[in-house]
Amino acid sequence: SLFLLPERTVLWVTDRLKYLSTCFSRERDGLVKHTGGCHCGAVRFELWSAPDLHVFSCNCSICTKKQNLHFIVPKSQFTLLQGSDNITTYTFNTHMAKHTFCKTCGVQSFYTPRSNPDGFGVAPHCLDPGTVSSVTVEDFCGQNWEESMQKHQTIRSMSKQTTDT
Repeated sequence: SLFLLPERTVLWVTDRLKYLSTCFSRERDGLVKHTGGCHCGAVRFELWSAPDLHVFSCNCSICTKKQNLHFIVPKSQFTLLQGSDNITTYTFNTHMAKHTFCKTCGVQSFYTPRSNPDGFGVAPHCLDPGTVSSVTVEDFCGQNWEESMQKHQTIRSMSKQTTDT
């Protein structure tokens, strides 16, 4: 005989299957799931990215002060797991970049970069161990931001999703 599941259960199963399908698709595309967060653990996230990270070292005023190394991922490949209520934001100049950090420990584990407002800049040193194979660091001249952005061929595309997931 046929049995009916509650609608809530059907929706949960459907959502879970979509999630698993996305995970398998991303793994097939060579992406791995990285997890990370701030020092105190109040802010936690997961993201999908290659195991070989392309990290930027910027020399603009704020990146220099914070020693901000970061790699860029599309927003669609980043999920804040916890801590949205424990994040504060600092902006300056054009207010395009959103420098987010934990209210408790002060660590900036990710932020919205001016170069890629449709993505996140993630601090590789805030990732949990075990998923990064290599790190390549590229210097970016943030002191001459506009000129550097015109010269750079790929930075804007780094926050664009390249798969059909």
